[in-house]
Amino acid sequence: MTEAELYTVYKGVFVPSHLHPQNSLKYYEEFTFRPDDILIVTYPKSGTTWMQEILPLIMSGGDPASVETLPNWDRVPWMEEMRACVLNLEERPSPRIFATHFHYNMMPKSFFEVRPKVIYVMRNPKDVFTSSFHYYGMASYLVDPGPKAEFLRKFLDGQIMFGSWFDHVKGWLASDNKERVMYISYEEMKMDLKDAVTRMVQFLGKSLEADVIEKIADRCLFHNMKQNKMSNYSLVGREYMDQEKSEFLRKGIVGDWKNLLTVAESEHFDQVFRDKMKDVKYKFLWD
Repeated sequence: MTEAELYTVYKGVFVPSHLHPQNSLKYYEEFTFRPDDILIVTYPKSGTTWMQEILPLIMSGGDPASVETLPNWDRVPWMEEMRACVLNLEERPSPRIFATHFHYNMMPKSFFEVRPKVIYVMRNPKDVFTSSFHYYGMASYLVDPGPKAEFLRKFLDGQIMFGSWFDHVKGWLASDNKERVMYISYEEMKMDLKDAVTRMVQFLGKSLEADVIEKIADRCLFHNMKQNKMSNYSLVGREYMDQEKSEFLRKGIVGDWKNLLTVAESEHFDQVFRDKMKDVKYKFLWD
C-alpha cells in the first residue's frame, strides 16, 4: 500500500494513520504536562524500547515488576498514539514517563510552558536506516520499503514516517531549554551501559546504590531485555508485525549498516549528512 493509503500528514510529516487517528493527535495537542514528567524523545529505531526498559527501572529503584507487569507501550506510552487516549494518563501518579517521536517544533503548547525533563537519544543514521529497512518489511501498517535504493532515497529525503532524521536531530539539539534536556547516543549506551544509566540517574535526581545501577544495566543488556515478553513485542499479533520476517528486537548492535549499504551508498549518505548537518556543532559519537 502507498503513503496516501497508510499515512496521515501531520504538521508536515507522515504518521501511520492506524496508530495516530485524529482523536489521538487532538488529545496530544491538548495534553497537560507536569514539571516532573519525564519524556523519552527519539527518532524511530534509535533506542526507544531500550529507554522504555531503563527509565522505569531507574524510577522504581530497580524493582523488576516495573517492566514485567505492563507491555512497554502502556508502561511508557507514546503521547501521540491512540493508546494514550484510553490509559487515563491524567490519573497516573508523578513522576510520569512518556515517549514521543515528534520533532521539537511539533510539541504541544503545554510542553513549552511546563518544560518537563527530556532524555533525547540519537543514533547513527546509517544504523537507523538499516533498522528501519528491516522494520518496514515486517510491519503491516507501514509502507513496504521496496528496493533498498528506493528506501534510501526516501530516508535521506525525509519521505518516511516522522519525516527527516536530520530535521529531527537538529530541532532537538537547538532546544532553548537545554538544562532540562539530556542528550545521549545509542552508541554511548552500547559502549558503557552502566555509565549511561548512572548519568540518567543523576539527571533525574535519583539516588541509587552502585549495585542497583549495575543490576539495572545488566537487566537492560540487549540479550537480556530481548527475553522480556513485555518488551519484545511478542504480544503483538502477526497482523501488525510479522516477526518471522524480522524480529522487532533484531540485533541491537552498532555498525550493522556495513552489512546493508554498499561503499557507494555509504559515501553518498556521508555527503548528505555533511550537507544537512554542516551548521551543527554537536560532537556525534559515531564514525
